[in-house]
Amino acid sequence: MTHPPFVFDQWANAHQQRIEQVLAQTLPAETVLPERLHAAMRYAVLGGGKRVRALLSYAAAELAETTLERADAAAAAVELIHAFSLVHDDMPCMDDDDLRRGKPSCHKQYDDATALLVGDALQSLAFECLVDTGAPQALKQVQVLANATGSRGMCGGQSIDLQSTGKRLSRSALETMHQYKTGALIEAAALLGAFAANETAPQLINTLMQYSQHMGLAFQVVDDILDATADTQTLGKTAGKDALQDKSTYVSLLGLDEAKSLVSHLHTQTLALLAAFGAQADPLRGIARFICERPF
Repeated sequence: MTHPPFVFDQWANAHQQRIEQVLAQTLPAETVLPERLHAAMRYAVLGGGKRVRALLSYAAAELAETTLERADAAAAAVELIHAFSLVHDDMPCMDDDDLRRGKPSCHKQYDDATALLVGDALQSLAFECLVDTGAPQALKQVQVLANATGSRGMCGGQSIDLQSTGKRLSRSALETMHQYKTGALIEAAALLGAFAANETAPQLINTLMQYSQHMGLAFQVVDDILDATADTQTLGKTAGKDALQDKSTYVSLLGLDEAKSLVSHLHTQTLALLAAFGAQADPLRGIARFICERPF
């Protein structure tokens, strides 16, 4: 029996719709006390974004041969953490951006105090998602997400970024910063999906770690390229902010052409990693292509 060819856009669209429904059901309703906070949480999470991290969780879960239902909690948890990071990142004390996903940032739509609480509440809800499943590897999932979120992960990367504004970073220092700030959560997304299975082979975990490390770096390099070349309408957030804030980026460090070459090299390395997994890895290949070939 022959299977129809894999079409990434169809797979991604189906899973994006699924995670939107899962998130809508997971978030408290706007009518539940405190209504304003819950409305702001839903505003910050629903109706926008590429859901790349959720797609990674679903793709890794497929490779680990577990069900969509098992993967839902992992995909929701990582999207809630990502949304929390964006809400806090946009605040005046951080990167100070008035636009996110093509609409006013949470603190602009509501206020600074509400946005701060939204981020806190979304982080807590993410861990509830994982614990409530009672899955055999739920504790491992909690550990992975906590490590990726804290001072040795995303929050640590943001701290380094704030301290580095106006400074010229070396390539290794820039890579370290983004391994924390961006790469840690991308790696967690893949591992959370894999750990949704009852058991996960060490070889698979090792491959997913290498895959997500390559993709985390590629994601950031492409972001830097787009910030330098795309307009605000295309990005859905303010374009050119890196230059305005005098931040070190892969474009400022390497130049535009070399930054693009780095993305291509990372994509090639990633495809080589997945060669042994056959058609089961097609979703991961599609995500890699999407990350690396976003128009720039």
